[in-house]
Amino acid sequence: MTLKLVLQYAQLLLQDTIEAGDIVVDATAGNGYDTAFLAQLVGEDGHVYAFDIQQQAIDATGKRLMEAGVSKQVSLILDGHENIDQYVKEPVSAAIFNLGYLPGGEHTIITKSNTTLRAIDRLLSLLKIGGIIILVIYYGHEGGKEERDRIIDYVSSLPQKKVRVLRYEFINQKNDPPFVIALEKLKEL
Repeated sequence: MTLKLVLQYAQLLLQDTIEAGDIVVDATAGNGYDTAFLAQLVGEDGHVYAFDIQQQAIDATGKRLMEAGVSKQVSLILDGHENIDQYVKEPVSAAIFNLGYLPGGEHTIITKSNTTLRAIDRLLSLLKIGGIIILVIYYGHEGGKEERDRIIDYVSSLPQKKVRVLRYEFINQKNDPPFVIALEKLKEL
């Protein structure tokens, strides 16, 4: 076995958690890679809610879903992930965030700690017992370290009997390498 890169590890956690027919969330649709991956995992009987605040991201994700033949099980939502509970009413098995900015997009449009923390909080209440929230934290940009620190403070304070919190990172990489935080819900909060 070899160590998985952060995105590979995030996908591995999702594969271990999601079953066909599940309801899942891509909180940052971006260019649609995670959305398409999630759509394949949930299958035709499941559903993916994919959020992004940029039309460019929604368009790129829609194109990727069409090419992969999985667009019918996805709702693309042009809105911030902090409004998840306005769209998602069913229990959620898993969610993923890729924090930072849209690759290939405007680098000044970034995820922000206040909206990300609201989204995590709302997702924790929607999450099934045994469900997982994955945060892939990119922080090497303006505002990224503040978001990283606030998220770490928040997740570190979650009650350990109700939520397991894992941090997966390579500590010898240079230039602010991304890392994963995974939240597994054990009991209702």
